[in-house]
Amino acid sequence: MHTPQPQAAFLLHSRPYQEHKLLVELLTAEDGKVAAVVYAGKSAKSNKKALLQPFLPLAVTLKGKSQLKSLQTIEANGKSLLLSGEPLYCSFYVNELLVRLLPEQVPCPWLFERYQQTLACLAEQGVDQQALRQFELALLEELGIGLDFFALQSIQTDTVSFNLDSGFTEPLSSLPTYSKTALLGIASGEFNDKANLYTAKTLMRNIINQLLGNKPLNSRSLFDKK
Repeated sequence: MHTPQPQAAFLLHSRPYQEHKLLVELLTAEDGKVAAVVYAGKSAKSNKKALLQPFLPLAVTLKGKSQLKSLQTIEANGKSLLLSGEPLYCSFYVNELLVRLLPEQVPCPWLFERYQQTLACLAEQGVDQQALRQFELALLEELGIGLDFFALQSIQTDTVSFNLDSGFTEPLSSLPTYSKTALLGIASGEFNDKANLYTAKTLMRNIINQLLGNKPLNSRSLFDKK
């Protein structure tokens, strides 16, 4: 009989589920995003409840053959990242992107590593727009929406549009346009240029909005309230 082994994980979201239980969504190093039920106990001081906090590195053991797993064991796997203010809001934004867009139980070790790096940047350096844009690009790549910047070389116009189905195209009146020069800078990793960073932010927001449909991210409202 296969015995589940502990794996690194982070809590993305949790909510009450039946009596003394929680329904949690985890980002794990080996299994990707996983939904699991955990018996949290009757006490408000339950050890599992105390550990089920966002941005705390965890080691978890999951069991079950269905989509909804059972969280068997949970331990801290490092120190909780110290986040407050805008860096905290950005971290909630990253978590919500994963909850809303990432399919369940698809291994994505590279994205897990990028997630860790992004949280570390936000905790150590404050709001890091470059780290956020690189995380968004990594998520799109994982979703199969990798941006083919090479295609820009065959487009003769100074501005381009982006379509989820066909990628970069010549400017279309029905879609936003972006500077081709800035996009080529993004492709080269030149995020220090303000124009490139602004273009990357605008492009990522427009693509993510298309993927989300008519359900905006709740985490964006945190920035409006600050």
